[in-house]
Amino acid sequence: MITIPDLQTALLDLLREVKGTDVKLIIGGGFGIYLKTVHVRRLGVRTLLKEWPEPRSTNDLDLFLRPELLIEPAQLKPLAEALDKLGYQAVPGAEKYQFVKPGPGGTEEGSIKIDILTGPQNRFEGTPVRADDRRARPKPSVGIHAHPVDEAPTLEEGLLPILLNGKLRSGESWQAEVFLPHPYTFLMMKLFAFRDRLDDADKEFGRYHAMDMYAILATTMESEWDQAIQFRDQYADEPYVMEGGAWSRDTFPPLTVRALSDCGKAIIIGPNCSSMNLSRPCRKCFHQRPKQMLKETERRVWTRNTFAI
Repeated sequence: MITIPDLQTALLDLLREVKGTDVKLIIGGGFGIYLKTVHVRRLGVRTLLKEWPEPRSTNDLDLFLRPELLIEPAQLKPLAEALDKLGYQAVPGAEKYQFVKPGPGGTEEGSIKIDILTGPQNRFEGTPVRADDRRARPKPSVGIHAHPVDEAPTLEEGLLPILLNGKLRSGESWQAEVFLPHPYTFLMMKLFAFRDRLDDADKEFGRYHAMDMYAILATTMESEWDQAIQFRDQYADEPYVMEGGAWSRDTFPPLTVRALSDCGKAIIIGPNCSSMNLSRPCRKCFHQRPKQMLKETERRVWTRNTFAI
């Protein structure tokens, strides 16, 4: 079974191979959420919620590439060479943007999978990159494609740099910088992933995507919440933002809750509010969850408000 330390070692091995190059990786998926949780806990800053779910297990790394790397593909050669050197193999049917490193003895158990992703298809209009729903293909080819994520128009906005520390496969200590998507970007991607799995019994009706959404919201810092409101307004006319907002309103119906905040002041939480404690009776309330509010109410209100158009 793959553990979080296994994934961290795999990522550090890759980062060591591309050190000193233009390859700067944005880490998404479950491992990105784990890194954000560790980062916020270490900082000890105020966050949207006080209670955080435990990071879920995962055996893959979602690596996002800035579109500029695909537009100028010579910059991607070190990444392609690193994947080959470290023993990653192309996944049949998803060659050049999905790779897997077999487990001990070449078995599937203990294998590590890497998905290469990038921003929306429209970022490549007027460039040599050929992009469709499935992949963005640099020209000339350097052995790396990327899966476009149209629901992430803010991929390069508000990135959070963090220093990743740990052990390489060799046992040597190593550290390198990676970037995490802004919570708004994370939520947009997870919202659509949840929607796509909501009626899929084989995927537990998207349960793990729902938990990821809760974790993203829970670890959102005060400054990030304010930025999220700005992004919502700035990108209000983006088709995927509009679609996400409409679906969110239908899925998370309006709720109005009267609650008592931890500072003792009554507040009203409703669907038209746009700030953390929504009426902001005092700054202390930012991360102090109202005592009489259920977690389900919190999740539905804040998820809905994040994407409200």
